[in-house]
Amino acid sequence: MAAGDETVSDCLFCGIATGHVEGSRVYADERVIAFLDVKPVTTGHTLVVPRAHGAFLAELDPEDGAALFRAAMVVADALRRTEVIRCEGVNLWLADGEVAGQEVLHVHLHVVPRYAGDGFGLLFPPDYRVRERAELDDTAARIRKAVEM
Repeated sequence: MAAGDETVSDCLFCGIATGHVEGSRVYADERVIAFLDVKPVTTGHTLVVPRAHGAFLAELDPEDGAALFRAAMVVADALRRTEVIRCEGVNLWLADGEVAGQEVLHVHLHVVPRYAGDGFGLLFPPDYRVRERAELDDTAARIRKAVEM
């Protein structure tokens, strides 16, 4: 399904948020729900999802975006304190758009428990390097211009 083709009634995460679709819930409040990923990177891999549908981060009410990260903080702390889940660290990951790896077009923040040797990692591109200040300043200016639009 292409971006924008999914409707709220078709949305898997809206279904979980409303209780019409099963989900293994670990946290919920009035703005977000957190449940286990059915395809976890590691045991305890949790998705934090706003109850209000938004395909992309920029579509969210800013309060829902804030609630997303507040809930992730609660879940990350719980993962670290849970005795049966191996959690020496936590990655937060949000894919915004299909090219970024977003598979369900409803904003969701991954909270992934990490431990040494878990087999998960980031792959950096061949041109990953420290950039010159002039290049960084030029890029920053272009982003600031877009922010001000």
